[in-house]
Amino acid sequence: MAFATQFAVVLAALCFLMFVAYRGYSVILFAPVAALGAVLLTDPSLVAPMFTGLFMDKMVGFLKLYFPVFLLGAVFGKLIELSGFSKAIVAAVIRLVGARRAMLSIVLVCALLTYGGVSLFVVVFAVYPFAAELFRQGDIPKRLIPGTIALGAFTFTMDALPGTPQIQNIIPTAFFGTNAWAAPWLGTLGGVFILSVGMLYLEWRRRAALAAGEGYGDPAKLVNEPAPFAGGKLAHPLLALSPLLVVGAANKLLTGWIPQLYGESHSFLPSATGKAAPVVQEISKVAAIWAVEGALLLGIATILLFAWKAVMASFAEGSKSAIGGALLASMNTASEYGFGAVIAALPGFLVVANALGAIPNPLVNEAVTVTALAGITGSASGGMSIALAAMGETFIANAQAAGIPMEVLHRIAAMASGGMDTLPHNGAVITLLAVTGLSHRQAYKDVFAITLVKTLAVFVVIALFYATGLT
Repeated sequence: MAFATQFAVVLAALCFLMFVAYRGYSVILFAPVAALGAVLLTDPSLVAPMFTGLFMDKMVGFLKLYFPVFLLGAVFGKLIELSGFSKAIVAAVIRLVGARRAMLSIVLVCALLTYGGVSLFVVVFAVYPFAAELFRQGDIPKRLIPGTIALGAFTFTMDALPGTPQIQNIIPTAFFGTNAWAAPWLGTLGGVFILSVGMLYLEWRRRAALAAGEGYGDPAKLVNEPAPFAGGKLAHPLLALSPLLVVGAANKLLTGWIPQLYGESHSFLPSATGKAAPVVQEISKVAAIWAVEGALLLGIATILLFAWKAVMASFAEGSKSAIGGALLASMNTASEYGFGAVIAALPGFLVVANALGAIPNPLVNEAVTVTALAGITGSASGGMSIALAAMGETFIANAQAAGIPMEVLHRIAAMASGGMDTLPHNGAVITLLAVTGLSHRQAYKDVFAITLVKTLAVFVVIALFYATGLT
């Protein structure tokens, strides 16, 4: 098959999946259809092997690792809602900064959690209940919530600010011999650019809605709308914030303690008879996941400790809806993960990677390659991993020849991974929309605007480096 045809197959699969996601169809159904359709057009004999051996393997592997995080995150967010803590936090924020700054408040809360190490998916579940409260009270259209959460959780604290513990900032360390604090000045300036321009855009959208007479919307017609707190006196804001603080602090502490407790690996016998082969667990691959799970359990325990009566009054129904949301969100993302794995295995994907490698400037080459592959796979971490594994040595050689420090290479790769990854088929975007009860047609426009701001920021940082030499 000609290179042009192979490329067209990959592009067609990507466009098809983005189209069906935007139209509101289930990605759980259409991700395998898109992936296997591309395989069928490339090599029909590989359809069944690719489905079982690659798509399903990657999808199930994702669920094996991350479903508990989705489940605990959903339960944590639901308990924040049922306890009335969300409304207490919202009331305090309104008193502090005013209802007109509701968007900034949500962005800053999301940023605090993600920079503290809380998973992006967990942030969506945890923040949405009181984002809805804050937008309701400020009479800001609900459709602007996804863009606001995306700015706070999916951008500058994910990969731009130095020291962030998110995986997008950790992956480059293994390739470039750097650490999470690489290029602090460039990362900080890039983060300020994203926050400033993103907030200007969101506020412009809010004012336009206000001028048009558009409010939050009719709660009776909205989907997944958190019920207003029906309790009496609101909790003190510090008490209401305590579960979020517990999650952030516990995640950081457990991240350090778990490897110390278990070492590099841990094994156990699954049978009392001792005849079964031992199960060996590589701690480095699961320590961060265990830390998040442990932190969420402690956060849930904190809510129950301080708001047992309010939570238990609606726990049965509330937990059912949380579990349903976790199942849907995790399956959506897992299907996307399987799609990306299949597409990356096709010859057309190699054509794309080789074409991107022809860009002459080392930093622009790296930025375009990483963000393009992240967009194709629908995953920041997945696209970056594929790009660095395939072309990392080339990036390093080109940078050394141009006198570019590895720290700059690290920061550009990290920030680029979070650029075009948030296309309509991205798992985090689908999760965000599912949790907020909105469709792509209703809310994706603002998420895409934030995506463009984030992508532009990478090239702003590259220009700053060449203009000033800052790292």
